[in-house]
Amino acid sequence: MRYPPDLLDEIRARLPVSQVVARRVQLKRQGREFVGLSPFKQEKTPSFTVNDQKGFYHCFASGEHGDIFKFLMKTEGLSFPEAIERLAAEAGVSLPKATPEMVRREGERERLLALMERASAYFEGELKAATGREARNYLDKRGVQPQLRAQFRIGYAHNDRFALKNHLSAAGFMVEEMAIAGMVIAGDDIAVPYDRFRNRIIFPITDLRGRVIAFGGRAMDPSQPAKYLNSPETPLFHKGSVLFNADKARQAAYENGSIVVAEGYMDVIALVGAGIANAVAPLGTALTEQQIRLLWRMAPEPVLCFDGDAAGTKAAHRALETALPLLQPGLSLRFAFLPEGLDPDDLVRRAGRGAMAEVLSAAMPLVDVLWQREWQAGNWSTPERRASLEQRLRGLVECVGDMAVKTHYHREISARLKRVWSAAQGNQRSQQRQTTGASHRSPARRDMPRRSDHGRLGAPASASLLQSGLIQGAKSLVTSREALIVRTLLNHPWLIDEHAEEIAALEFEAAPMSKLRDAILQVHALENPLNRTTLHHHLDRLGLGNVVTLAERANTHKSDRFSEPDASEQEVALGWRDTVSLQRRGTELERAMRSAEEAYLADQTPEAQAQLMAVRNLLENTERQEPSLDGFEVDQDVAPRRVGD
Repeated sequence: MRYPPDLLDEIRARLPVSQVVARRVQLKRQGREFVGLSPFKQEKTPSFTVNDQKGFYHCFASGEHGDIFKFLMKTEGLSFPEAIERLAAEAGVSLPKATPEMVRREGERERLLALMERASAYFEGELKAATGREARNYLDKRGVQPQLRAQFRIGYAHNDRFALKNHLSAAGFMVEEMAIAGMVIAGDDIAVPYDRFRNRIIFPITDLRGRVIAFGGRAMDPSQPAKYLNSPETPLFHKGSVLFNADKARQAAYENGSIVVAEGYMDVIALVGAGIANAVAPLGTALTEQQIRLLWRMAPEPVLCFDGDAAGTKAAHRALETALPLLQPGLSLRFAFLPEGLDPDDLVRRAGRGAMAEVLSAAMPLVDVLWQREWQAGNWSTPERRASLEQRLRGLVECVGDMAVKTHYHREISARLKRVWSAAQGNQRSQQRQTTGASHRSPARRDMPRRSDHGRLGAPASASLLQSGLIQGAKSLVTSREALIVRTLLNHPWLIDEHAEEIAALEFEAAPMSKLRDAILQVHALENPLNRTTLHHHLDRLGLGNVVTLAERANTHKSDRFSEPDASEQEVALGWRDTVSLQRRGTELERAMRSAEEAYLADQTPEAQAQLMAVRNLLENTERQEPSLDGFEVDQDVAPRRVGD
């Protein structure tokens, strides 16, 4: 549900940022602020600041900025509602009551959660009882000792068709509730509902808050057609969006920056038992989009661990195809393959944690698995077959949704194709020389066009082309848009109160503008309230007066009046919104432009040139009304100087 802003403000007012942050960062008071080492980046000199008066933290090392809710989301992987609930409880703030219908549905949900918790406790008790002796023996053989069983709340469902049903009925739950929760099988054609899980070792499945929402059961009878059985879809459980052990693994994932995805319950339990606490697993199905996005909330490059057999390879390829459209800058997957015939459970029990660590450290990037799959799928000895491979690879890369990532994939695949085709042609020429002799080249072959160093028929690109405006840009000049943004902040520092996080996240091409922006944020964190005169004074003391002058001399249009000191707050707010939006768009296009340039320099194909020109046109359209600061070149360390001086 949506929470009103005044509720969030009340939580913020009751919980100082330093109190929440201090649980993870050792803070030291410095003037009106606290400082400490960044929790987002390894560093030796503190660059992480907390300001209780203004209610935010800022990390100068990584650019991370936010309030207490965002801090929990970033450091513990909580969703926004989860962060609100936790901090509201800590602050003693009651969350608002929902509508009667919402209250009714929430009541039903709480009943189902209570039912699942009661069932889980029952299964745990059965494993410890005499009826669970065979199941305990099995777990002992698999190396799952009592401490590990308790950690995962492993249980046992014996073979009585009505044991759990009778137990839950005695606890006050209705058969209809048991059916909705998936604990009994019921229907119009079933006279007496009966237990779903019988004669199985039971693995509770929890949500991100650790609440039992479903179960997985491993059959003790080898003749059972389904070795593993999961709960059906219920109001609590949607298996495509849940990962086994995610509630426990996400903290470990945040601490070491990685998450390991195994194929099943026993694999995860074995990994955790071996000290690899950041392990999760899907629930008997191929990895879904929702599960991949959940993994990215824990780590940027999850490692998918697959058995070293044909089924494991097939599962890896399914995960690859699911992930391709979702890839984003910095977000991908890696693939670890175990020795053939072994799963993580087998490997850990036979060779220990070290062997598993070696497998994980050798995990392959997604692009390597993609290339390996396609290359090994056929014989590419003829031009037609090679064209087919290239077409297939291009089609797969086109599935990538992010333009910058797609451009880099095209460049990488093109480079690999050039290398393998070149190697194949080199082997062919070597064989021909051995057969006919290098001096017996036919006139027809002497007249054929030579292959360029870039791997295509025709002459290489000229030096003038490589130095032309198509490829080379005046990246050292400060754009008027960057200067305009900084100039607006210099004249209207009140903007920082509302947009500090947004300002910190902006990307600038010119280092002086970036340094000036960071200095403005730093001054703002120390001085409250901050006005124009005070800000200029602090920046002068920091030796940034020349850069301030450069920003203030930015070329402006009539529409840029919002940056002037006497502009109204409404003018400033509207102008700021439009300019920042344009800057973000420009940054995205600049990134795509660099990728397209690299692709063209590597390939020099008509396709790469067309992509380069398309991005170039978009970029020029965005910047057409925003010229650079004519006549000024930026020194990357301090101040501007006139070109030619």
